[in-house]
Amino acid sequence: MNNRDKHKKNIIKSLTEAQKIAFAPLSFQAINSMLEFGILKTIDESPKSIEEIQKILELSEYTVNTLLEVAEAIEIVEKKEDKFYITQLGKTFLYDEMTRVNFNFVKDVCYLGADELKSSFEKSSPEGIKKLFPEAKTIYPYLSRLPEVIKKSWYEFDHFYSDNCFNIIYKIIENSEKIFDIGGNTGRFERICLKNNPKIDITMIDLKENIEVIKNDKELAGCKFHSADILDEKSKLPKMSGAILMSQFLDCFSKEQIEFILKRLVKTSSDDIKIYILEPFIDRQRFVGAKYSLVHTSLYFTAMANGCSKMYSYSDMEKIIEKSGLRINYIYDNLGAFDYTLLECVKNA
Repeated sequence: MNNRDKHKKNIIKSLTEAQKIAFAPLSFQAINSMLEFGILKTIDESPKSIEEIQKILELSEYTVNTLLEVAEAIEIVEKKEDKFYITQLGKTFLYDEMTRVNFNFVKDVCYLGADELKSSFEKSSPEGIKKLFPEAKTIYPYLSRLPEVIKKSWYEFDHFYSDNCFNIIYKIIENSEKIFDIGGNTGRFERICLKNNPKIDITMIDLKENIEVIKNDKELAGCKFHSADILDEKSKLPKMSGAILMSQFLDCFSKEQIEFILKRLVKTSSDDIKIYILEPFIDRQRFVGAKYSLVHTSLYFTAMANGCSKMYSYSDMEKIIEKSGLRINYIYDNLGAFDYTLLECVKNA
C-alpha cells in the first residue's frame, strides 16, 4: 500500500469514528430503548427474527426494525439470514454490573444537564443541576432531595466503586486511636468499621443535610456525627487525632479548594495525624476503559456537581499535597477491583 492509499484509508477511518461520536447520544438512547423494551434480553434468550420479537414483546415492526438496524450498526447484535444474535458487546449491557451502573448514572444523572456543559465551564458553576434546583450552587446539599430515579443511580454509582475498597482500608487503619471520615455520605465505611469492631471510635463529618438523613440509622449506632462545611472556616471541625479518611472526597473540589481543605486539616489535627486520601487517579489506571470512564466522570462534576472539580491525576494531587504542608508517607496502589490508590499523608517535620 503506497502513502496515498494509506492516507486515504486513515481519512476514511477518521470519518467513520467521527460519525460514531456525532451520533453517540442517539446510539445511547437507542440502547436504553432496547433494554427497556426487552429486545436485547429476548435476543439473548435465543436468536430471533423481527417478526418473532414483535409478537413476543408486542411492539410494532417499525420499532423493532429501526432499533435493530442501529444495534447492528453499533455491533451489539449481528444478523444471520433473518435471525438476530446478541454479540459479546451486547451481553455487556445486560450482565456487566459496572456497565449497568455507569450507563444508568449517565442516563439518569448526567444526561439531564449535559447540554449545559459549555455554560458550566464558562460560569464555573454546575448549570445542569439548576434544571432541578435553580438556586443550587452544588449538588451535594440536594442529594436527599433528588428525584428517586436520579438519586438511586447517583448512589449506586458512588457506592459501586469505593465500597470494594473499604474492607481493605479498614485493615490498614483499624488500629488508629480514632478515625474521622470526612465526606462519609451514607456511612458505608462506618458500617464496615462498626461491623468489625462495635467499640471503634469513629466520627463521620459531613454536611448537615446529609447527616440528618442517616444519624438515626440503627446500623450506625456507636458512630459519632459532626456537621460541618469543610470550605467554611466558620464551620468548626473537631480536634482530630489518629486517622482522617477522605474517600472519593477531594475530587469534589477544585485544586485551590483541596489545598484549602488540607491546610485546614493540618491546623486542626494533632502533629502525629495520618491523613488518608482514597482516589482512582487517572494516571494510575491499568486499563484504557478505566481512564476513559474517569475523564468523562470529570464532566459530571462540571455540569452537575459543582462546576469546578474533576477526577485528578496522581501527579496533580501530589503537588497539592506538598503545597499544603503534608508529605506522602506511603502509597497503597491497585486497591479493590478498580485500581484505587490510598495515599497515607503525614505532616512535614
